[in-house]
Amino acid sequence: MTIPRLLIVWHSATGGTRQMVEAAQAGAREEKGADVAVRAAPDATPEEMLAADGYLFAAPENLAAIAGVMKSFYDRCYYPVLGRIEGRPYAQMVCAGSDGENCVRQTARIAKGWRLKAVAEPIIVCTHAQTTEAILAQKTIPEAELTRCRDMGQALAAGLAMGLF
Repeated sequence: MTIPRLLIVWHSATGGTRQMVEAAQAGAREEKGADVAVRAAPDATPEEMLAADGYLFAAPENLAAIAGVMKSFYDRCYYPVLGRIEGRPYAQMVCAGSDGENCVRQTARIAKGWRLKAVAEPIIVCTHAQTTEAILAQKTIPEAELTRCRDMGQALAAGLAMGLF
């Protein structure tokens, strides 16, 4: 019997999404019945997507959209895995300056094309960064938000380990 794998694909420019991913990874690793692979978006490959049983996508909102680095990951991997990952579970996390809703919609639209199954409500952490200085500054995510991310990682790994998804 193979151990199911959760693939976390992420990008972070100012550290907010990185902290969210670290929390999700820590939660996922608490589950002994699932393997966890974490890949920065530029390094993630179609082969890793095919080898995974579920996904957590984590990206910042940039200009009210998916960050370009994350979009590049989707562009590179979309067609090589299309029709080969249908029905697999996914969830998403967004570190936003404004509201993050468009980033969530864009990711959900890509996941719909892949025919993935959303298994959790997206987590949006809004930093309310609205000035150039605040937008470009390194972020510190509050512990309560990191707990939500940790719980999501654990829930995804547990669901995979128990065969729920």
